[in-house]
Amino acid sequence: MALLNFRKSDRVAQGAAGTRAGPLAEFVRGYSIEVMPKTAARIADFRALLPAGTRVYIAHLDGTPIEDMVATARRLTDEGFVAMPHFAARSIPDTATLSDWIARYAGEAGVTQGLILAGGISEPRGALHSSMQLLETGLFDKAGFTDLHVAGHPEGSRDIDPDGSDRNMMAALGWKQAFAARTDAQMAIVTQFAFDAGPVIAWAERVRAQGVDLPIHIGVAGPAKLQTLVKYAIACGVGPSLAVLQRRARDVSKLVLPFTPDAFLSDLAAAAAQDPDFPIQNVHFFPLGGIATNTRWLAEHGLAPAQDA
Repeated sequence: MALLNFRKSDRVAQGAAGTRAGPLAEFVRGYSIEVMPKTAARIADFRALLPAGTRVYIAHLDGTPIEDMVATARRLTDEGFVAMPHFAARSIPDTATLSDWIARYAGEAGVTQGLILAGGISEPRGALHSSMQLLETGLFDKAGFTDLHVAGHPEGSRDIDPDGSDRNMMAALGWKQAFAARTDAQMAIVTQFAFDAGPVIAWAERVRAQGVDLPIHIGVAGPAKLQTLVKYAIACGVGPSLAVLQRRARDVSKLVLPFTPDAFLSDLAAAAAQDPDFPIQNVHFFPLGGIATNTRWLAEHGLAPAQDA
């Protein structure tokens, strides 16, 4: 599959950033990272922070002008990265707007990849309200998009399953699996961030048990102050693994130290080493403590260009 080949090439590119190796670094190699136009504008040159060819998702918060999104995608492409903008169904008024956005990304920024989401706002701007509706338009295929990623929620989503189960979510993933099978789209599941490897691994195994074999890219919160992570975790509906942060908050000696994903990723790397068919195949960073902080941590693990202190 093209998606897996892309991942292997990422690993080669990111390996050139440093020589430090180990289970965690090998598991993380090939990572992607997320930015917003506003935060991207504060970065002078992404080439100083990320290995060439890194996939960079561009979050489209409701109300962000499409001009800013396309300009960010164009800049990332020009600097040698793979831009993957978000397409949030509830923020798109109609299929004509969707068609225009896709055409602008493809024509003005050379984009061929997108993360297809329902979106976080409660009331849709128009008739579009789900990622499946966006996929079914066929507009991405017509514009030459090759990679279409979709969302996963290892700890559930009350927005999707109000009863606390994951029934609707699993059904939606099954539909997306079928869509991938009947089209040329290279698809993967990109998840919300979490802090406890146990529930994440259990969820990934349930996804496989449902017959969904799309590659899973696990969401990881980049290094940040504990208070920052708690705020984002509550806002984003992170559930069971929030206890990891709460336990740390009770340890006064650790309150002033930044929280890093080392333990979480080490646990996942250990599980991957024991299972050649481990369903989690990539890592996707949410730089909640800032892009520079996240990439500095990556550089410390030999996974990004070295930065000045």
